[in-house]
This record gives sequence, C-alpha cells and structure tokens, in this order.
Amino acid sequence: MNSLKNLLALVGFISLCALFVYAMQDAPTDENFEKKFINDYNVYALPVPENLEFAGEKLPLSEPDIYERMDRELLVNTYWQSNGFLMFKRAEKYFPVIEPILKRNGVPDDFKYLALIESGLTNVVSPAGATGFWQIMKTTGKEYGLEVNENVDERYDVEKSTEVACKYLLDSKKKLGSWTLAAAAYNAGMSGVSKRLDDQEVNDYYDLLLGEETGRYVFRIVAVKEILNNPLKYGFNFRDKDLYSLVPTYKVKVDTAVTDFAKFSKEFGINYKIPKLHNPWLREAHLNNKSGKEYQIEIPKPGYYNASR
Repeated sequence: MNSLKNLLALVGFISLCALFVYAMQDAPTDENFEKKFINDYNVYALPVPENLEFAGEKLPLSEPDIYERMDRELLVNTYWQSNGFLMFKRAEKYFPVIEPILKRNGVPDDFKYLALIESGLTNVVSPAGATGFWQIMKTTGKEYGLEVNENVDERYDVEKSTEVACKYLLDSKKKLGSWTLAAAAYNAGMSGVSKRLDDQEVNDYYDLLLGEETGRYVFRIVAVKEILNNPLKYGFNFRDKDLYSLVPTYKVKVDTAVTDFAKFSKEFGINYKIPKLHNPWLREAHLNNKSGKEYQIEIPKPGYYNASR
C-alpha cells in the first residue's frame, strides 16, 4: 500500500514538474509579449491631409481647433472598421442612384456622403421621426411634395427622397450663402444656423461655436469622403465582388388599389417579400389608392430571386 502511495506521489510530482516546465516555456515574457503584440496588431496615428474640401470649399486646417476636429473624425471613422466596410459596400450599391439626381439638380456630388452619414444608406427612423436615407421629417417631406401616411411613405423612396433633399439643400444654399452652411443646416435647420450666425456675428461654418452634433457634422462628411476615396490608405482591403450591387428592376404602373400584395407578387413570379424590399415606401400589405394616383412599383428582372423556394 505504501509502495502504491509512493508511486502515485512520484507520478504526481513528475506531472507537476512537466506542467511547470510547459507553463514556463509557453508563458510570454514582457519582451516577447510586446514583440508579438506589435507584430500582430498596429494602430497608427493618421496624418491629416493638407488640402481637404467640401463641395469646393476648403477647410481652414491651419486653425488648431479645425485640425483637431478633422483629426478626430478621421480616427473615429477609420478605426470603426465594421461600419467602414458597410459604408463601402452600400455606397457601391446606392451612389449610382443618388449621383445623377444630385447632378441634375445642380447639387455638388459631395452631398452623397451626407446621406451616408445620416443613415448609413439604410431606411432607418430616428427617435425624432426622421426617416429614410436622407432622414426627412414628416412635415418637411409633405412641404416638399412627398406623400407621407400610414399606407404610403415616399420618404422611403430613394429617388424621390433624394429629389427632396436637393430642393432643401438648394434653398439652404440660397439663404445661407455656402454649401458648407447648407450642409450644417441639413442637421440643425436653416433657421437654427441662421440664428447662430447672427448671434455670433460671423458668416462661416468654421467660425461658429456649435453644439456637439452640428459641430462635428461637416467634419464627419469630409472624413467619410476622404476614406471612401482612398480605401488602401486607411487600411480597407476588399475586392469588387465583396461590394453590394443593385438588382436590376423594371417599373410597373399601378393606378388602382392593390388589395393583396402577396397575390400581386405571384403575378410576377416572386413572393411578397421581394416587392416590399424593392419598394419600402409601400408601408402596408395593400395599396389604398382611393384617388387613382399613378404609382411606379419596381419589380426585379427575372433570375435574381428563387420564387419557387
């Protein structure tokens, strides 16, 4: 019995020694841990480009507060990598829709990045009720000609909401005098920005003391513009096939009520989900259309969805 105990004790001692040796070999020293960490992951300070501009209007980066605010937004948007990749992916999908509308209305192309920071190019709804890619309030949407009710909400229509955003931006530019101030007004309202300018006796966005959100607003737009135009410079690596693309569609004119979109969808060889995805402005399972208004409903071209599954 004592022999067995001694044998077990010896085995236990040898096992303990082996574990100790293994642990000593595997445990990182300060030196090799630091080396391994440095080799595996790096975070770099980002040089702020000397010449940054928004809609042709140059940022006064020689001023220390402007430099620091720009630096902050470049850092935040570069190192929020998951959001960055989604911006690249969605921009590839939706910028081709937005760009020609901006151009047709005489609004600088840089405003497509405003839509990106507003919503991430998704149909989100803010706590205040701002809706869609361009985050349009209900009253503003109606004021600029959109149909907004429980059955149809055209703030969810990318093309129509972009048209409204253009009208608002053009009005802001006319009232405030610069595209930078027009962008700020998209966040804080025309009257809000105008009052701040008067109260502080200045006429430039970069001279204003503003609240947190509006004070960061233009810098965020410029940061996103800079990153999306220079992906490798900011560490974003992807292939064209990693990005999203629009499914080609054609438009069906409807000037009557649609009582059941599930049955309506089957007529085109698709299921209920598909037209609702492509026409998010249709808010219910039916279309009332008591006035006989003509609507354009987008239907995907054949071959992109498996209707039989």
